[in-house]
Amino acid sequence: MPIMEINIIPLGTKTPSVSKFIAEAVKVLKREGLNYELTSMATIVEGGLDDLFSLAKKMHLATFTQGVKRVVTTIKIDDRRDEPSTMEEKVKRVKQQI
Repeated sequence: MPIMEINIIPLGTKTPSVSKFIAEAVKVLKREGLNYELTSMATIVEGGLDDLFSLAKKMHLATFTQGVKRVVTTIKIDDRRDEPSTMEEKVKRVKQQI
């Protein structure tokens, strides 16, 4: 299953804190019902490839609803086709090596 890392950066806000802007994007994610993990630097999401691209656009646009004039969004997608993979499995494999 494809896994996406999305990082949304609102620019030009009145304060260095951007949590309220990111919260709007995460609300969109929660409505989609996909498995995700919110981290301090980005959000990781599992889903079909079309769903992930659509979700990235929705999350990006949701950030503008709070009056932000500029948003930089980066996405990385891991789309492994030789065997099934999940976020949990990837972490588990690394921990087994430690």
